[in-house]
Amino acid sequence: MNKITQIQNMHGLSRFLRILIFSSRWLQAPLYLGLIIAQGIYVFKFAEDLFHLMISAHHLGETQIMLAVIGLIDVVMVANLLIMVIIGGYETFVSRLYLTGHPDQPEWLDHLNAGTMKIKFAISLIGISSIHLLKSFINLDNHDFDPGMAHASNMSIMWQVIIHITFVLSALLMAFTDKLMAKSAKKPAQH
Repeated sequence: MNKITQIQNMHGLSRFLRILIFSSRWLQAPLYLGLIIAQGIYVFKFAEDLFHLMISAHHLGETQIMLAVIGLIDVVMVANLLIMVIIGGYETFVSRLYLTGHPDQPEWLDHLNAGTMKIKFAISLIGISSIHLLKSFINLDNHDFDPGMAHASNMSIMWQVIIHITFVLSALLMAFTDKLMAKSAKKPAQH
């Protein structure tokens, strides 16, 4: 085999590998379809919880209704997170959706990249964590515990607060890192 044929074969192999690697992004498409199914499950869960609240509202106290509504808000926040991951992830990692000019195009989609998606994801987790903390605090005040149960609940809440603070600090660090990276990308190269 002469050198020209070897170079042509290497170029063909290199081209094939580039196409294969770039096409592998489509392996994520079924994952996004799975998240769409999960979104449907959340819609069902929301409808079920709302129906239960509607039929039992007259038997519930104000605090129980508030807890049920907070539960509904929690479901909505997780569903919002799913939409952000489905649309943003597909647009960022798989293929363009070509929504420019569409009246329902989400505003955040115009300036979305992997960094901003991570920050939005972290902020959503903080919101969901806040809802769970609020529910725990309300439940703590709403029940008379024996000393053993009170200790267990306090430990649970302590860990929820630690996890929540970890989410907040992680989001702040991601935002700070993203800002530093954006700033360094804008600096002109110095010679």
